[in-house]
Amino acid sequence: MIRLTELSLPLGHPPEALPLAIADRLGIDAADLLDITVFKRSFDARKKNTEITFVYILDLTLRDEAGVLARFADDPHVRPAPDTSYRPVARAPAGVTERPLIIGFGPCGLFAALLLAEMGFKPIVLERGKDVRRRTKDTWALWRRRRLTPESNVQFGEGGAGLFSDGKLYSQIKDPKFHGRKVMEEFVKAGAPEEILYVSKPHIGTFRLTGVVAAMREEIRSLGGEVRFESRVTDFLIEDGRMAGVVLQDGQTVASRYVVLALGHSSRDSFRRLHERGVYMEAKPFSIGFRIEHPQSLIDVARLGKYAGHPDLGAADYKLVHHAGNGRAVYSFCMCPGGTVVAATSEPGRVVTNGMSQYSRNERNANAGIVVGISPEQDYPGGPLAGVELQERLESLAYRLGGEDYSAPAQLLGDFLAGRPSAKFGEVLPSYKPGVKLCDLASSLPDYAIEAIREALPAFGRKIRGFDREDAVLTGVETRTSSPLRITRDAGTLQSLNTRGLYPAGEGAGYAGGILSAGVDGIRVAEALAQAMLADRQETR
Repeated sequence: MIRLTELSLPLGHPPEALPLAIADRLGIDAADLLDITVFKRSFDARKKNTEITFVYILDLTLRDEAGVLARFADDPHVRPAPDTSYRPVARAPAGVTERPLIIGFGPCGLFAALLLAEMGFKPIVLERGKDVRRRTKDTWALWRRRRLTPESNVQFGEGGAGLFSDGKLYSQIKDPKFHGRKVMEEFVKAGAPEEILYVSKPHIGTFRLTGVVAAMREEIRSLGGEVRFESRVTDFLIEDGRMAGVVLQDGQTVASRYVVLALGHSSRDSFRRLHERGVYMEAKPFSIGFRIEHPQSLIDVARLGKYAGHPDLGAADYKLVHHAGNGRAVYSFCMCPGGTVVAATSEPGRVVTNGMSQYSRNERNANAGIVVGISPEQDYPGGPLAGVELQERLESLAYRLGGEDYSAPAQLLGDFLAGRPSAKFGEVLPSYKPGVKLCDLASSLPDYAIEAIREALPAFGRKIRGFDREDAVLTGVETRTSSPLRITRDAGTLQSLNTRGLYPAGEGAGYAGGILSAGVDGIRVAEALAQAMLADRQETR
């Protein structure tokens, strides 16, 4: 196959225009174009008030590929297509009885379990929360009736924290082995829209993602894997620096020398137990801030100009960053076009916000985190758990500011900049459920964060007209942008630095930041674990 890049066509072009443009670009007869696979399709909106164009990356099967490659030898946009197919690195031999454990069933645990099952290792998944159907009911109970279930919510349960989000499937990680393609193909196989394979910023959305995750769970089971819900791990059995198994909340011991730790960023009790058991970890940077809401129509016009609302483009997004005078970086995080701000706490007496979109992205508001980067050296010295403790303090304060009923504290942007409490809403109405309480957010974050955000918002208004409109709504607090610690692992074996057989993985361990990167990390860890199991078996024979 041949890969052709940077092929542009007008927005709304008919399907037959694509093969004609390919043939013209390569100087071949259309009959010599045997097959077309769209690898990626993005759009160029730099001239949004004159013309927006689709830009394609295409994998082509041609009648005379060698001749075309020879003619375009000096053209960087015509090259042999890379092989993106996935090939398992190992296969469980007959007679293997020991089963690896996967702790956590978010994107990382899901793909670690799937890959190990595909390779024949029959993993056991231990998920503290419930399956997607029951978990969704529990999550809605908080949003609608202010009733929190600590083990079944936005953070815990099948699908992990990514389930109740925008379902974004893009990342900036380096992926030389195309593991991200494997993630996408498995999602499509399980029922996700096929377009996620080629659109530039693919997403699934919460309600579609629930069905996809459930289908993948059944695939794991059909391959000999086991998935146990409501199975919270309360202790880790370590003997002579080697994993031996885990203890569950009901007292049951599950033995295994191979454990994937795919906890997610909110398993604070597990972090503390691991620290007590001496597993090496260190504090890492993360970010804190608020959610901001604008009318989606404002973002569409600012980003797409006269093409705002075009059905081929959908709801527009944005990505912003500002380096404040006090040395802090302020940036937009997890932008959700046409979405809602959601209650994302997993602990009683705390308030946390996040963003979520459905596949349609057709809600009235756009929302994003506006967050400030912080670091252990500067902001929370005191050991590996200091960032966790900071998160807990800020979330408890937000709970009190919101009225201690899981309402979130909120403020209009104009009032926030002026330093006065808000009394009433303007045209922008908050989407957060179960509700918000207007107040002064200045006390909800450290002074350096408030100062930096106050400087950044007008700067963002100069980049996106109307972004700093006075009635935009800020809702607090956004604290779980990423894990506040890293359970450090060896770069070669992917095992814990001081606990053999323990594979820290995904977002909770500090090695991913979103659904796609977490899934990729799950694949990498599954491969490393499988190869280690085979090597250990050879040594003992």
